[in-house]
Amino acid sequence: MSGTSMTTRAWFLMLPLLVVMVAVIGWPLVDTVGLSFTDAKLVGTGGNFVGIDNYAKMLANSNFQRTLITTAWFAIVSVAAEMVLGVLAALLLNQEFKGRGVLRALMILPWALPTVVNATLWRLIYNPEYGALNAALTQLGLLDAYRSWLGEPGTALTALIVADCWKNFPLVALIALAALQAVPRDITAASLVDGAGPFKRFRFVILPYLVGPLMVALVLRTIEAFKVFDIIWVMTRGGPANSTRTLSILVYQEAFSFQRAGSGASLALIVTLLVTVLAAAYAALVRKTAGSAT
Repeated sequence: MSGTSMTTRAWFLMLPLLVVMVAVIGWPLVDTVGLSFTDAKLVGTGGNFVGIDNYAKMLANSNFQRTLITTAWFAIVSVAAEMVLGVLAALLLNQEFKGRGVLRALMILPWALPTVVNATLWRLIYNPEYGALNAALTQLGLLDAYRSWLGEPGTALTALIVADCWKNFPLVALIALAALQAVPRDITAASLVDGAGPFKRFRFVILPYLVGPLMVALVLRTIEAFKVFDIIWVMTRGGPANSTRTLSILVYQEAFSFQRAGSGASLALIVTLLVTVLAAAYAALVRKTAGSAT
């Protein structure tokens, strides 16, 4: 069978998938782009054409700028913490000790839990009246009185970052643990014979095998953290005083709470563009890392 016929057959087999993608993704995206250039309301007429006014107003809006900073801070801190905790957990679980299999299975549980369940669990932990965190800190003498961790602008975002890290660091740990299995035992044994300490052994022997997989984990988690919605919506709904409002929540509020479909669509496209640029930059970094490794 010639190469041309093979290509034609491949496209023919992919045709049902392409039709579904166009219907589910392509047409709504085109409709959203058209809607973003109007002043349409969620309920009512289709709206009038306003050009790029929605984009200009949104980019100049102080609420958007503050929300962008909050989203970036949430993504940077949570992903950095998840990467560090994930690698440390993977290094621990790569050691041989009794009960390692049970501990590996338990580590998956936070990641396997639905996000809504995870968010509800942490809301109970942070509860200002009967939360486990307040009780533990009070009994240890680290806290004089119960605090509303999710009700104070100074602590709410940090509390959300902790909850997000607990939910997602097992994914990084699993990816790093799989990469650790590929490290040749003879190389690590030789480094021990040569007198390399734990830090040098990790830096020069183990880390080169982790760079590629960790870059994939970094890309996945950064994109997910940048467009986070569910865990924050369940725990704080963007409050208090919009201190935990992210871009995805701002899109929801603009389009559905305020019923400004046109400006909500423009904001959604701005977020999509930011995530696309971020993904492209990370993809280039992954290719560069893979190329240098080979």
